Amino acid sequence: MGNFKTFEDLEVYKSAVDFRKEIYKICKELPEEEKFNLINQMRRAALSLTNNIAEGHGRYHYQENIQFLRQSRGSLEELIDDINLCLQEKYSEEAKLNTLKNVGFELLKKLNSYIKYLRLKKEEVPLSNLTI
Repeated sequence: MGNFKTFEDLEVYKSAVDFRKEIYKICKELPEEEKFNLINQMRRAALSLTNNIAEGHGRYHYQENIQFLRQSRGSLEELIDDINLCLQEKYSEEAKLNTLKNVGFELLKKLNSYIKYLRLKKEEVPLSNLTI
């Protein structure tokens, strides 16, 4: 996973930020009648995606970090479902939405890899060696 100092250095976070930006762009294309439903939901889920990566990184124990990453993963899957709705309702170009959906699945792989990495690190460090 490499050396990093803040959550902003994590590749998974950088990818999530890029994905969030694309989701916000799609939200601007959605019809006005979705302003208080789908748009709000997608924006909240996109923000939750990156916020939970950041918050998890700030937690002391690996397990806490993993739990926040799971929440982030849930938000990502919710967004993929929202993209499916956009496809079904033809709210944007099909090719653009399918590309964004594929980017979402690639991000899901990165999140799962990071969770796996943290699980392995958790197993390496005996609790008696942890200090604050």
